[in-house]
Amino acid sequence: MSHIKKPKPYAQIFSEQGAAFISLLSKFSAVDSKGRYLHWHDFRHRVPKGIDAEAAWGAVKLSRSLILKPIDLTAETGESFKYCLPDYAQTVIHAIEHINSKLGLGVSNTSTNNESNVFLVESLMMEEAISSAQLEGAATTRKVAKEMLEKEREPINDDERMIFNNFMLMKLAKHSKDMGLSIELIRRFHTEATRNIQEDYACPGEVRRENDIYVKGRDDEVAHQPPDAALLLDRLERLCEFANENHDGHDGRTFIHPAVKAIILHFMIGYEHPFNDGNGRTARCIFYWYMLKSGYWAFEYISISALLKQAPVQYGESYLFTETDDFDLTYFICYQLKIIERAMDDFLGYIEKKRKEFYDVMELLVESGFNKDLNFRQVHLLKKVLRSPGRLFIAKEVKNDFDVSEGTARADLEKLVKLKLLAKTKEGKTHCYVARGDAVNQIRKK
Repeated sequence: MSHIKKPKPYAQIFSEQGAAFISLLSKFSAVDSKGRYLHWHDFRHRVPKGIDAEAAWGAVKLSRSLILKPIDLTAETGESFKYCLPDYAQTVIHAIEHINSKLGLGVSNTSTNNESNVFLVESLMMEEAISSAQLEGAATTRKVAKEMLEKEREPINDDERMIFNNFMLMKLAKHSKDMGLSIELIRRFHTEATRNIQEDYACPGEVRRENDIYVKGRDDEVAHQPPDAALLLDRLERLCEFANENHDGHDGRTFIHPAVKAIILHFMIGYEHPFNDGNGRTARCIFYWYMLKSGYWAFEYISISALLKQAPVQYGESYLFTETDDFDLTYFICYQLKIIERAMDDFLGYIEKKRKEFYDVMELLVESGFNKDLNFRQVHLLKKVLRSPGRLFIAKEVKNDFDVSEGTARADLEKLVKLKLLAKTKEGKTHCYVARGDAVNQIRKK
């Protein structure tokens, strides 16, 4: 990504054109007329004719300097990372604050909270696992990947193994949300991400000791050279301190919104690049870990990787915009918030679609009297039965869909057998359950 144009240092612009850019302060601010926080790479093409682009950039930089807030993390040069939150960022943060309530749930996700809504998102944890692996180059199709995860089939190649590892990584993030961040936990996340995949190169859980790792650009040039390996343990320790520090704004403490902090942690793992391979998966895992830790339980099911995968170049540029403009994290934060906004919209759309399907089935069940005999899991399982006559179900798939024990999953399937909605059969040693083609008629007969 050497094509990115790096701006001149602000001090140089000031010395060369100080009077010119001060006269432009009334015309240029931190964002453009559309609210965009542009990097010099894009800004230079949007300056009106007759105005010197560098002078205009000087006015923009001066405006930003008044609102940028440094954080207690530094680049290898010793310069502090900093950020601000333009109006657009504030609107997405407002939406994040309300994502749980839009689902009719409180801050915590417990087994007793509105069970029907919890089961509407039964398979979405798998979406992030699949998309994150595909972002890293895994070539397995979504259909095959989902079938592997649902039925707990052993991966047959590295691509499938990466997807399986990512699924287990998301579960580990969820189960670790009450822990503080430590180098050991970061290493555990990385170990899960790279388990059984080119282990001689990936070195699961081992912080790199050499400086031969770098991020390639589109033409195989060095786009990012991570900090010196000799400094890594100290830098990671400082990152963990930052993650665990209370940034609630009370008693004189600095305030950083949890979503912004999660994004910063995501960025910093990418910047430090502490491992030979699997840094991106580890970084995204830590983003999810911190969101879940902060009470935003819906992010267990919201896939950002699916959207990052659609524009991997822009994802990479958001890192480089920060690194090439005085370590201003606003570029990366705004890009990630844009992705999060779209991911939340997709999630809420999915929920609305599933809710409508649920009510349609419930109406049929109420008419037939079946609703008195089934719990929420069984109702959602029945939706799949009605939608796919002839489809095979096994207990492991149901267990993973609803996060219950295999015994509970089998009991749910047996219940539908008893009601003549599934037919029980056997393949080898595995009990299978076939969706009956006359299931709808069985309900109507009731």
